[in-house]
Amino acid sequence: MKRWNLIIDPVPAAGSWNMAVDEFLFSSLPDGPETSVRFYQWTRPTVSLGCSQDLRRVADVDYCRENGIDIVRRITGGKLVLHHREVTYSVCSSETATFSASLAESYRLISRGLMSGLSRIGLRASLAGPPPSEYVRGTLPCFSHPGLDEVEWDGKKIIGSAQKRVGGKFLQHGSIPLAKDESLLQAVSFLDRTQAGLRMTSLSEAMGRPVDFASAVKEFVAGLEEFFGVEFSPRGFSPEESAAVSRIQNARYANPDWTERRKPGPAVAF
Repeated sequence: MKRWNLIIDPVPAAGSWNMAVDEFLFSSLPDGPETSVRFYQWTRPTVSLGCSQDLRRVADVDYCRENGIDIVRRITGGKLVLHHREVTYSVCSSETATFSASLAESYRLISRGLMSGLSRIGLRASLAGPPPSEYVRGTLPCFSHPGLDEVEWDGKKIIGSAQKRVGGKFLQHGSIPLAKDESLLQAVSFLDRTQAGLRMTSLSEAMGRPVDFASAVKEFVAGLEEFFGVEFSPRGFSPEESAAVSRIQNARYANPDWTERRKPGPAVAF
């Protein structure tokens, strides 16, 4: 049976650190097959932007600064996400035999693996179909509508994801809300308050009871193991690896030049 690395961060971390860890795992993938799965949380509400988004078109920067909300820019694509009271996952892999070399197919497979975890929680989810053109081309936030092959429950998005791929190696990470806060999402994203209700939900809303990080992660881990036929081995970080993550954090995700796209983020030596 294949073995994958598993990282569960029980202590919430700053958004800049979270993004740096994901990039480190992606950038340090070997040429041979390896997969790492990570689950983590955020110290405080944080807006993350897709790598090519125009910050001031999609986020209310002044509101975020005045209300202690962090902003980070991902290396993955996709739309604005508000990370708050959620399970965040990432998958970094160079296993083309498992995931194929196709972004679309690997994206779909991970969604199905996460659906296996939702089933263990007690939710029967499905893959979403193509979204409307105004969502694809517009500046609406990620959780305003399910995207193609994202995970939805009762017609509402319950997991939103984004992927970056270089050859046969990829990073995919995503947000699984434990509880939703539509008013805060509206405030940080310029979402029209007169618009019909968002097509989003959360684990707690769908289950009709509170769902916490630890219990949700336990079921997602078991669901992924079952779906992909793997066993997980806990993975930690050496002092040298943690130092490499810090260098990525300082050079890119804690750097306003990167966040505001004033200039490209520098290459980071491990």
